[in-house]
Amino acid sequence: MIFRSSRHAPGPVLEFQAADRHSIAMERQTPQVYAFEGITPVIDPSAYVHPTAVLLGDVIIGPGCYVGPGAVLRGDFGRIVMQRDSNLQDNCVVHSGPGMDCLISERAHIGHGAVLHFCTIGRDALVGMQAVVMDRAVVGEQAIVAAMAFVKVGGEIPPRVLAAGIPAKPVRELGARDLAGKRQGTDLYVELAQRCKAGLVRTDPLSAVEPDRQRTQWSFSAD
Repeated sequence: MIFRSSRHAPGPVLEFQAADRHSIAMERQTPQVYAFEGITPVIDPSAYVHPTAVLLGDVIIGPGCYVGPGAVLRGDFGRIVMQRDSNLQDNCVVHSGPGMDCLISERAHIGHGAVLHFCTIGRDALVGMQAVVMDRAVVGEQAIVAAMAFVKVGGEIPPRVLAAGIPAKPVRELGARDLAGKRQGTDLYVELAQRCKAGLVRTDPLSAVEPDRQRTQWSFSAD
């Protein structure tokens, strides 16, 4: 650290060397990770896990994954696996069972506040916001579970259908447009993981909106 006096501010001005600032920024970016009985979570270097997420025990986060703020992954009873380019959004809860894995397959997309309880989410499937997928349930490849739906214990959602309700049941088959929309949404989270790794830093708020305030830039079509 370097201290110097200044004509423009009373008292000493504290300056941090670049290395100090970098180490503080990195410390702020570290997620909450806990080993359970010697089993430590694994996070692939290309994945992004928000600092407020909690990973406990036998949790494996694969390449390119995104884990959002407030998500909790409890691998104390069994293993949790997130495969390549899957995402788990804000405030989701994932829990495994004794001797049973919870699998989030490649490019699976888990919406805000969803709960997964030692279940299997198929490749490229989507679980909507605040949906619940219960013990031993299987959501098929490229299926979509609607927001706030409830997939019962041992339930099976077939591939490429929209399932909704309590308990969740297939409503209709998914068409090319549905699958393209899901693919585009997941692509955004794959990109978000890398952009967060490069450009999301904890900071202090501004006191006022600056002139010509920038907006975030994304390539997205609502069609």
